[in-house]
Amino acid sequence: MAPDLNKKLEDEVEKYRQTQNEMKKFMTQQQQLFITKTENEFVKQEFENLDSDAVIYKLVGPVLVKQELSEGNETVEKRLVYCEGELKRLASLMKDTEKKLEIHREVIAKIQQQIPTNK
Repeated sequence: MAPDLNKKLEDEVEKYRQTQNEMKKFMTQQQQLFITKTENEFVKQEFENLDSDAVIYKLVGPVLVKQELSEGNETVEKRLVYCEGELKRLASLMKDTEKKLEIHREVIAKIQQQIPTNK
């Protein structure tokens, strides 16, 4: 019976590791989105300090292209809305993944309790 339990334990530990890797991936994505959001909030603040007839440029590949301030504001707003939506989505995924991790921990603990120890 112990080899069966050992196999179950190994399988469950592998599932736990995979779920941990998912969580790490989500956390990395969340950090990137926070950085992007912060950068865009800074740009938005800078745009607010500009005159309405100010000239701004957008980097397109290796070239700076002239852009209207209103168009730049609109682009930054869209990015902020996107970042907020993605952060909410990731928060939900991370919450679900944390629940999965807790279930895996419980299953692992139960299997470990069933394995007889050699004394």
